Amino acid sequence: MVGIVSLLLPIVLSAAAVFIVSSILHMLVGYHNSDFKKIPSEDAVMNDLGNLNIPPGDYSIPYAATNKERNTPEYQEKMKRGPIVIMTIFGPKQMNFGSSLAQWFIYSIIVGIFAAYVAGRAVPPGTDYLSVFRFAGVTAFVGYSLALMQNSIWWKKSWSATIKSMFDGLIYALVTAGIFGWLWPGA
Repeated sequence: MVGIVSLLLPIVLSAAAVFIVSSILHMLVGYHNSDFKKIPSEDAVMNDLGNLNIPPGDYSIPYAATNKERNTPEYQEKMKRGPIVIMTIFGPKQMNFGSSLAQWFIYSIIVGIFAAYVAGRAVPPGTDYLSVFRFAGVTAFVGYSLALMQNSIWWKKSWSATIKSMFDGLIYALVTAGIFGWLWPGA
């Protein structure tokens, strides 16, 4: 068994490496540029939504608070008529990339901690690179990728955007696994 404390270096280094790789993927490669579409009459929609003073948050249209409400004829009619909308409203200047980047780094540390825990319980000190790579990599892939499918299943995010993000997660998992395999404590 390898304790998490003895794996702090691979945890932090893999989080830093994932941070750098994700920055490259999102800023330079550009295959996520098609994840969202431009809405027709964007300026008019922005003005209309802005005039409504909707507080920041997650919303659905039509909305029903209970199953009983979802079964009413009025709600069912709205669902048939459409459009059905799932949206997140940000306030002006609320899209703070500094805060999001800090949270992303912390998230990468958390994924690294789980990878350290699973690999540390599965393989002893001195284990070969590929054995460590497998356990750390699978755990990191689960942390970075699998839950993303829920966004397409339940919230109808495009499957192409989800698959691209899961591919990113695979790359992050390979980076994490490589660093854990490289820095795994000796016997």
